[in-house]
Amino acid sequence: MHIPPLRVHHQVLRELANNFKLGENRLETGYGSFKITPRKIGHALGINATGDLFPQKVDYKKLSEDDKVIFRRFQGKTLKSLTDEMMDISVGNEEDRLMFKRIFILYIQMAFLLPTTINKISPVHLAPIFEMDSITERNWGGHVLTFIVKGITDYKEKKKKAIDGCLFALMKIYFHLSKNKGKKRAERPPKPWIANWSKEQLVERMNAETEEILVSEHNMLGVFYLSECC
Repeated sequence: MHIPPLRVHHQVLRELANNFKLGENRLETGYGSFKITPRKIGHALGINATGDLFPQKVDYKKLSEDDKVIFRRFQGKTLKSLTDEMMDISVGNEEDRLMFKRIFILYIQMAFLLPTTINKISPVHLAPIFEMDSITERNWGGHVLTFIVKGITDYKEKKKKAIDGCLFALMKIYFHLSKNKGKKRAERPPKPWIANWSKEQLVERMNAETEEILVSEHNMLGVFYLSECC
């Protein structure tokens, strides 16, 4: 994944959630209705979007004794503690390298793919580290989308103030599809879509969207768009 460091405007994230149609997984915008699928998330972020989904939680009772030790080791860990472990762990043998991979998978989920407002590892973060033999073949796009839907559902229906999930992926899909709408396949930029955007382009597009959100009576994404900003 090529993810430029940047701070995403909260107004844009809220509008993405507000315009996401639950039950259909559609993003309703001024450019049209965009179906959000694992495949599109995979294209946007450069992650696999085929194969089996990860379990939504770990059945502790069914784990082997060795895996139970791993489960207890990471249960309740924070992002900072994972960062410290990645910096300190040795990779001198296969067992240590495997543990490093597990820590990294937990870290990338908490920091980006499946972020939460609670800074602790959740059951959904733990599930992938017990599927290491097939980790690259699993449906990461579906994993991310499932968590986005849960986060938006909690925000809309349970009135949760913060929104869990990788709304950056929704934003990137929206930016890419709206910018390239109507173009022939040969004219569209290659995958992953995020690699075609610089930090400056993302910031400029976000600023344009934020400005329109603030002045629009309907707060519909994409009512206004400056083509020169992208």
